[in-house]
Amino acid sequence: MESLNALFSVGFATALSLSNLLWALLGCSLGTAIGVLPGIGPAATVALLLPLTAGVEPTGALIMLAGVYYGAMFGGSTTSILLNTPGEAGSIISALEGNKMAHAGRGGAALSTAAIGSFVAGTIATVLLTLLAPVVADLALKLGPAENFAIMVLAFVAVSAVVGDMPEKGFVALFIGLALGMIGIEEQSGQARFTFGILELTDGIDIVVVAMGLFAVGETLYTATYENRIKSRLERITGSIWMSAGDWRRSWKPWLRGTLIGFPFGTIPAGGTEMPTFLSYSTEKKLASHPEEFGKGAIEGVAGPEAANNAAATGTLVPLLTLGIPTSATAAIMLSAFQQYNITPGPLLFDTNPELVWGLIASLYIGNVMLLVLNLPLVGIWVQLLRIPRPLLYGGIVVLATLGAYSLRQSWFDLLLLYMVGVLGFAMKRFEIPVVPLIVGLILGPMAEKHFRRAMTISQGDITTFFTRPGSLTILIIAGLLLVLPPLLKQWRALRRG
Repeated sequence: MESLNALFSVGFATALSLSNLLWALLGCSLGTAIGVLPGIGPAATVALLLPLTAGVEPTGALIMLAGVYYGAMFGGSTTSILLNTPGEAGSIISALEGNKMAHAGRGGAALSTAAIGSFVAGTIATVLLTLLAPVVADLALKLGPAENFAIMVLAFVAVSAVVGDMPEKGFVALFIGLALGMIGIEEQSGQARFTFGILELTDGIDIVVVAMGLFAVGETLYTATYENRIKSRLERITGSIWMSAGDWRRSWKPWLRGTLIGFPFGTIPAGGTEMPTFLSYSTEKKLASHPEEFGKGAIEGVAGPEAANNAAATGTLVPLLTLGIPTSATAAIMLSAFQQYNITPGPLLFDTNPELVWGLIASLYIGNVMLLVLNLPLVGIWVQLLRIPRPLLYGGIVVLATLGAYSLRQSWFDLLLLYMVGVLGFAMKRFEIPVVPLIVGLILGPMAEKHFRRAMTISQGDITTFFTRPGSLTILIIAGLLLVLPPLLKQWRALRRG
């Protein structure tokens, strides 16, 4: 009940102010537009907007960025269904059935079930966030430095070992991020480390520049180099955009199942949106009364994955707000937005900044309604964005990233760093090295070091403190299992197939 009281008395009072409503509308509109554009996801958009929000008060800026995040999830389905080219990773599955429906003249029904499913899943997931986040925050207050360090080790292992088929590539990215995070003035001694005498590095590597380099410049270079050769056909929307009674009957259960699958995946490190959408699709295929339609345009194959996609996106806010731990690339960049305002997400956030955190949660309810209105009646407008010439689109992104990086400190060094990181991002994408571990290592590395030092100080240098405390030991055991079990399961499956 305390959560609901705080939501209505503090959250909606903050979110329903005229300025915050306008920020939410702007974020939802930008997010939908960017989600529609192929090859550009919410991570790149939030990274590009970070420099522009520097002069905006924190609550309004974070409400806008959350709207961008949500909007990109909604908008990505449009590109998947009409162009068969996912706007972001979570919409890959929607292309399998949605584009077949559009090709058969049922694009309107596909877009409707995606939009309504996203609304239903987003609303239910936000209710779960409202009820669950304060409970997790209260539990987190009881954790000491040893437990907090163990949680971060768990996050490092999860995002590195679970993502992709080759964990070693994830750990390479993680170590690059940890190394970058160590550059600058060391907090305890006040000594500069790994700066190589370069004055601009004494303040450390700016996460905003790294995020724009990896997601805006790097992704754009890769898309322009490789994916621009792909010829895509834009399907026309014929007939009504509304769902028939039969479509409703076939969609409402997949919406609910997708929500229950997606939300838990969002709350765990390396959960992301890809795994729950694939799992939802597989589930719907097994439970469908007409499984023969899958692969030919089954509406359940759009409804379930789209719900799972949006529920997972909401789930990422639970560990972000309560523990300060990002579980996706976009959540990691949003964490840097908090840091831009010298705000540290974590269990104390609900006490120190109740207007911000509850206003942000309340804005998600409002944003869901806005996005439903923006995506269904105005779908024709968003489709026109798909006609923008790719060279103009990619060139505009690089220009915006350049202006954003230079606006931070008006420094040529930031521009050099932006392009160096962009080339690194391009190479990582080319050789299928995941980017999320790098971002998580860069952001959480200094925090993990701080908790490690505190734990060692309290224990007077006794390293066994991490293994004698039940909480930290349990978390480290889970991290060890995540490190060992995936290779063993892969070998077991190979033996069974052999």
